Amino acid sequence: MLFVLGEYPIEGRGAAEIAASVERAVAAGALDPGQSLPPMRELATRLGVNPNTVAAAYRTLRERGVIETAGRRGSRVRPKPATTGREELRVEVPAGGRDLASGNPDPALLPRLAPALAAAAKEGDARPVRYGDDPVDAELARLARAELDAEGVPEAPLTVTSGSLDAIERVLSAHLRPGDAVAVEDPGWGSALDLVPALGLRTLPVGMDDDGPRAEDLRRALESGARAFIVTDRAQNPTGACVSATRARALRAVLRDHPGTLLIEDDHGHGIVDIPLHPLAGVTHHWAVVRSASKAYGPDLRVAVLTGDPVTVDRVRGRQRLGPGWVSLLLQRAVARLWAEGAVDRTAVARAYGTRRDALVDALADRGVVAHGRSGMNVWVPVSDETGALARLLQAGWAVSPGARFRLNSPQAIRITISTLREEDVAPLADAVATAVRPSPARVYG
Repeated sequence: MLFVLGEYPIEGRGAAEIAASVERAVAAGALDPGQSLPPMRELATRLGVNPNTVAAAYRTLRERGVIETAGRRGSRVRPKPATTGREELRVEVPAGGRDLASGNPDPALLPRLAPALAAAAKEGDARPVRYGDDPVDAELARLARAELDAEGVPEAPLTVTSGSLDAIERVLSAHLRPGDAVAVEDPGWGSALDLVPALGLRTLPVGMDDDGPRAEDLRRALESGARAFIVTDRAQNPTGACVSATRARALRAVLRDHPGTLLIEDDHGHGIVDIPLHPLAGVTHHWAVVRSASKAYGPDLRVAVLTGDPVTVDRVRGRQRLGPGWVSLLLQRAVARLWAEGAVDRTAVARAYGTRRDALVDALADRGVVAHGRSGMNVWVPVSDETGALARLLQAGWAVSPGARFRLNSPQAIRITISTLREEDVAPLADAVATAVRPSPARVYG
């Protein structure tokens, strides 16, 4: 038996077959985002199966992030299906062109890893890691805790994950179930915007400005049912926003009214910005603060420190034990050595990125183009025609990133990574951007 939905036949006798049939249709574009699926009993009758079989198929599809269920309105294909990754929205750099799209740090500002790795390996030879050892290097934990204490992050247990995204995934999985809603920054980090629906969760956008997420937008998202909130404290990707002291107070006030919210803070700018951290942690029952070594010390150092309330950290550690077990102590010791020896001059790195970023923002302003970039390695430029702006910049030899990688409901824009921008590049790049984006958009993003 089969059921024809529009022009597509849903088929199968078992739950796995029915779920696979729907997922194939979504991936192929035969079922459109937002399209309603038949009621479970109706589909069960047409397929000649037990309603429980269809219920199990729909549950699988929800868990995989393919469909969502909206109470009495039934089930429908997600507006942003998990099968469409934002990482695929990349621009190929033309021969002889400049890559301002990748989001990578400047290699010249990264420390040499060989001495720290050699020292960590030597320590490992003298004190081999064994099954059952503490999964967190004591020196890394000491250094991390000292900085977190100085910055006002509540005293709490620590663990280590394989980068920020790994930490965010583990924290979300520790508390939420498929179908739950997560408040996310819009525009925001594309990988996180992909991760949420991939876990079977729903995204609720929170608008941004230069001071971070807008408090009233967060309040609306939480009142609409969001059970978690992911926020970037500094150097937000893609806009460069930083949570100011005033905005932090406003966000904490909203969270205080919703203490059951799972708060995840990604301190994306740790090590590359000189703007103080204004943490939100401590006003909700469950929270986590994550800081990765990737931007300051190198993307291949898959080490992030995670601190949070005892229940959250315990759940992350427990699930980690059943998977990879732990993050390599060799890498942890290397990062601890880099950290302790001041291998990265954070002030100099922040100044270097700030000089390049400010120069481009100022040059664009001189040409009548509004751009945002309060901190970090990126500049966010609102545009009226994203596709056209990208094409014109490519033609001029500049590859930048499409804003679609980072947006849910916010207006069109492009992201320019300034990490390797030279002083002599600023004027020609600003000229090219000004030509590509005119007429200039309104002075807001979100």
